[in-house]
Amino acid sequence: MEYRDYYQTLNVARTASADEIKKAYRRLARKYHPDVSKEKDAEAKFKQVQEAYEVLKDPEKRAAYDQLGSNWKAGQEFRPPPDFGGGFEFRGRPYGAGGAGGAGGAAGFDSFSDFFSSLFGGAAPGGGAGSGPFGDAAYGMGGGRRRAQPSRGRDHHARIDIDLEEAFRGGNRTFELQRPQLDDEGMLRNRKHTVKVTIPPGITQGQQLRLAGQGEESGGGGAGDLFLEVHIRPHSQFEVDGRDVTVTLPLAPWEAALGATVTVPTLGGNVEMRIPAGSQSGQKLRLRGRGLPGSPAGDQFVQLKVVLPPADMPKARELYEQMQKELDFNPRASARADVST
Repeated sequence: MEYRDYYQTLNVARTASADEIKKAYRRLARKYHPDVSKEKDAEAKFKQVQEAYEVLKDPEKRAAYDQLGSNWKAGQEFRPPPDFGGGFEFRGRPYGAGGAGGAGGAAGFDSFSDFFSSLFGGAAPGGGAGSGPFGDAAYGMGGGRRRAQPSRGRDHHARIDIDLEEAFRGGNRTFELQRPQLDDEGMLRNRKHTVKVTIPPGITQGQQLRLAGQGEESGGGGAGDLFLEVHIRPHSQFEVDGRDVTVTLPLAPWEAALGATVTVPTLGGNVEMRIPAGSQSGQKLRLRGRGLPGSPAGDQFVQLKVVLPPADMPKARELYEQMQKELDFNPRASARADVST
């Protein structure tokens, strides 16, 4: 997808205040509003302006967007980094609900670009948010009749990143979060604060931890909660699927052909595993209960990978040539050509 420079779209500096951004949006919205504009491609440009304003007017979205850095150019091929949104705290509200506001709200979130959706989520059925790192909030801004009693503070949400070993064993961690806020001059500032978290053994990707009373303060109705969504960092050896893990195990050809007992790494330490004779590359073996703990515990799958010794020494070439002559073996013997008549 193409990177979108929202500051360039609104023709403002990256250091622009909230008031400057609002003024630029209003000017461009009037210029490109499809009901009155005679500009070429006015409707498309109007949507681009609304999308840019939707991000830059919101302290949380703007802070997350700024995290991408200033080295990107509009139209450049872009993929969100895997750690996008990590450590940013945001208020719970459905980012995908309703239009972008201003100038009649002609463009809803569902008309925004793939770039926007990849970062913040798009509109989903029922007014919920999409799948972006900042699009999973399920707690609204309120509405309807005003309550007579003071309302409770809104819940906050943040993403935390942990290693697979931490997900396996659990433990106590301290995380530094950033809460984007506007100062008295309308400039974006990130207020840092730390939270102490107990990670239960066997926590899985996407699971949420609730810290009661650590969300938004209220004038008398009690503070909201802070929900931390867990993301497990990619591991150099293991792939994770729920509580199951998979590891690729290299084998020598004779180990696969004759069978062998080999050492296999697991999250709980090395174990000895019997490789059946005649094993094939790509075959999967199971170690029950060796995945992430839980009820029930996950399994570990061991995917076999037969690795051939290089024929770069005279002795190795001699052995390969001997097998070629003496073994009646054709790996393509069972393959049938599709011959049309």
